[in-house]
Amino acid sequence: MHDFIMAENSELWDVICDGPYIPTKAIGDLPLTMPKTRRKYTDTDKKIISAYETAKEICEALQTAHEGTTHVKQSKIDMLTTEYELFRMNDDESIQYMHTRFTSIINELHSLGEIIPRNKLVRKILSILPSSWESKGNAITEANDLHELTIDELVGNLKTYE
Repeated sequence: MHDFIMAENSELWDVICDGPYIPTKAIGDLPLTMPKTRRKYTDTDKKIISAYETAKEICEALQTAHEGTTHVKQSKIDMLTTEYELFRMNDDESIQYMHTRFTSIINELHSLGEIIPRNKLVRKILSILPSSWESKGNAITEANDLHELTIDELVGNLKTYE
């Protein structure tokens, strides 16, 4: 969330951490300041003030802007889940390119709160390999505990075979 907010507007993170900016004015020659009335705000003051008053409101607005409403978010999850379920490696495709496509889907699902266990991801990759890779897939399955095998280890093993 921090990186996303910083990319959108670096000053916004200050608002979240420190609260909203409240313009002040000096009181005579004393080293004291007091909040300005809204009528005394300058254009710069107005620009600095966030449209939201609490960090929670800001985060909720950013989340909606990034993910969409609950309905839109669920639609994205459904679409990505279907894409995940139908995912296949093409015969003429490299392991690296397949892994990049696969990771993209998984990362999008993860960012929307849908987390697929590592062992299911490993099994999915083994199941989507073309038939010419069947013997290598069987060898990996027999030689490794698929609950302990990471995707990076699997992909590295497949790249070596490639």
